[in-house]
Amino acid sequence: MRENQFQAKLIKDLKKIFPGCIVMKNDANYIQGIPDLLILYGNRWACLECKKSSHAKHQPNQKYYVELMNEMSFARFISPENKEEIIGELQQTFQS
Repeated sequence: MRENQFQAKLIKDLKKIFPGCIVMKNDANYIQGIPDLLILYGNRWACLECKKSSHAKHQPNQKYYVELMNEMSFARFISPENKEEIIGELQQTFQS
């Protein structure tokens, strides 16, 4: 599965799991390394960096921004291999 296919399915899944959420695609050309998706849900937010597999290469600054945004709220690298685990963590974060 290509990364854009995984991302499109992930967005649909997030909208089903978190009714009323807003999922925004970030522009990597604006800030290089910024995570792909911003999810707004209630009074909380999270960022996800989509990868086609858990072994996919990280671009410069991606790890930096995922770690920085995780300290602020919630951010993770997500791939088909860890999707269920990350969504579970996201559910806990949004419910707290």
